[in-house]
Parts: sequence; structure tokens; C-alpha cells
Amino acid sequence: MPEGFGGAVGFGSRPAVVVVDLNRGFTDPSSPLACALDEVLVAVRELLDVARGAGVPVFFTTVVYDDVGEAAAAVFLRKVPALRTCAPGTPWVEVDPRLGRLETEPVISKSGASAFFGTPFGAMVAGFDTLVVCGASTSGCVRATVVDAMQHGLAPIIPRECVGDRSAAAHEQSLADIAGRYGDVVGLAEVARALHEAG
Repeated sequence: MPEGFGGAVGFGSRPAVVVVDLNRGFTDPSSPLACALDEVLVAVRELLDVARGAGVPVFFTTVVYDDVGEAAAAVFLRKVPALRTCAPGTPWVEVDPRLGRLETEPVISKSGASAFFGTPFGAMVAGFDTLVVCGASTSGCVRATVVDAMQHGLAPIIPRECVGDRSAAAHEQSLADIAGRYGDVVGLAEVARALHEAG
């Protein structure tokens, strides 16, 4: 890493957690979009249990393509037509039940990569200073969310064990890039400790 890169954004006093696209379309092996995310789901559930116990707000995103979403994401869908799997009313848009989502935890529907793009998420996290980003895929929607979080004035924290990708190489390269320019990539235990202390 060149000199002058890779500083720490740090963990603030008002954190929130966002779980990016761990809906069944990406976690169920029978879906054409599936990644190997079983270990990630276990790690994310561990983190969520700590966050919930500490009273730290938790948000989820899911990918949904209704008529409006298809029109807005026409280019994205030409590039990745398998995304049409995530149609309204199908099981594929549901948050994976292994994460134990509570009814009080919002689910933000999106048609782009970032949790912020074309959604109210920016307004929903306006009072926070830190955003813990989990989910998939590391090189796609996670990275896009991390970049936008930083651009919204939030310190992005990425627990290494809580993100995953279809490509091991893309996963590692994206984590290195995030750590160098956009956020802090740290271990699950360190993030869990910080969330507990923030509660």
C-alpha cells in the first residue's frame, strides 16, 4: 500500500449495522444467483446477536425487480439477467431466515448495487457516525455500499468474516482496496466488542 493510504476511519459512538443482500436469491444453492455463503451467514448472525443485545440498530437490504425497478436498472439487468430471479412475491427476495431478522428491523428494497442508491437508506442512517457493513458480494454490492457510506460521512467498518463473494480473488482484492481507501476491514471479534461497548 503506498504511503498515505490505509489510515483508520475508526469506530464512532453511534454505530448501525447493514446486512447487504443476504436474501435467499443469493444464499439458497438452488438460485441461479447463489454464492457459497453458509459460513458468512453464521458469522453475520453472531454479529447481529451482539448488535441486538447492545441496542444497535440493524438494517437489511434485498434486491427486488418490479416493473419500476426493472426500468431503473435496465442496463444492470442486461449485464446480469439472472437478477430477474429476484421478482416481487418470490421467496428469493426474502431475507435468509438463518439471520433471525426481527420485525422491527427494516428491509430496504433496492435495484442497484449500493444500499444508498435510489433508496431512503441515507436518510435512515443520517444520525449515525459508523456503519458496519456485512453481506454479499464483497466486490459488488458490499463495496458499493461501503463507498457510498464514506461519501455520506459514515465510517465504514467491514468485519472480514461477515462478507463473501463468488470469487475468492475478487473478495480479497476488494477487501484490500476497501482497507486502503474507504473503510476499516477488521475481525469479527473486534467489531463485536466495539458494538457491545457502544450499547
